[in-house]
Amino acid sequence: MYPNGSVCSLVLTLHSLELPETSIYPAFIFGLTTYLFILLCNVTIVVTICLNRNLHKPMYILLLNMPINDAMGATNLFSQLLYSIWSQDTSISYPACLLQGFIVHLYGGASYVILTAMAFDRYIAICSPLRYGAIMNTNNLVKIISGMWLFNFTVIIVLFSLFLNYKICQTHMTDLICYNPSIMKLMCEDTKVNNIYGLFTLVLYHILAFSVVAFTYIHILIACVTNKKSDTKNKALQTCGTHLVVFLFLEFSTLFPLVAHRSESVPAYIRRMFSITVFVFPPLVNPLVYGFKTKEIRQKILTCFKRKIHSV
Repeated sequence: MYPNGSVCSLVLTLHSLELPETSIYPAFIFGLTTYLFILLCNVTIVVTICLNRNLHKPMYILLLNMPINDAMGATNLFSQLLYSIWSQDTSISYPACLLQGFIVHLYGGASYVILTAMAFDRYIAICSPLRYGAIMNTNNLVKIISGMWLFNFTVIIVLFSLFLNYKICQTHMTDLICYNPSIMKLMCEDTKVNNIYGLFTLVLYHILAFSVVAFTYIHILIACVTNKKSDTKNKALQTCGTHLVVFLFLEFSTLFPLVAHRSESVPAYIRRMFSITVFVFPPLVNPLVYGFKTKEIRQKILTCFKRKIHSV
């Protein structure tokens, strides 16, 4: 048993990938290449939006939060994972584990609140176009962005502050990364409060995001059906289709591993595999979807590349 006073010096052991020696370097190179590609894609979206004044609109300012969040989530995973692969050292201090877990949940929660805010923005733009400028002004946009990050930060900080009251009985983690369900398994005492609050936050994010997205898309669909202008209808469907693809992909990437972690019938290796997919596939797919499917961003990226090629 490790009392509260000694946890700062406590060293935990994450579950190993169990790679044979011949696979260490290929796995490291593959992981590093994947991480650098994720960073390149997301940084490209951030730089494109920041450097082009034509993209300084509420829709793209809200979108700007997504690649920043995706880069944070991917960095949180790959920094520890690549080090473990290269050094074959899976140890991590307890404070570092809590920090990693905090960023894991901060990233996951932010993904939902960002997409929820973007759905609201599309709803106002399509269903109330004449009031869009008044509703989504700079002041309200700052309030929306500040509010969604403050809400997310508060929910997650409460989740991890609950661990301060428990003593730790074991140091071996059952997963490749630290997050709430895996950390709870280290505790000596009954973690019913943590489990209930964890399930509450899970339901809160999913129900909130799903309710807002369903409400907005039903009204957007009605507006598209009643709108006789084909150009407006096509633009609305294209913009919302991109957002819906990203939202559904996020739902699949997060819901299954979280449910699987609480089910004893799911094999451990499948649970571990899916526990890291949410930090790989959404950060990889989101910038590609928005970069290639959003006309304005795609044109700005292509224009920038053409200038670079001609200058060379």
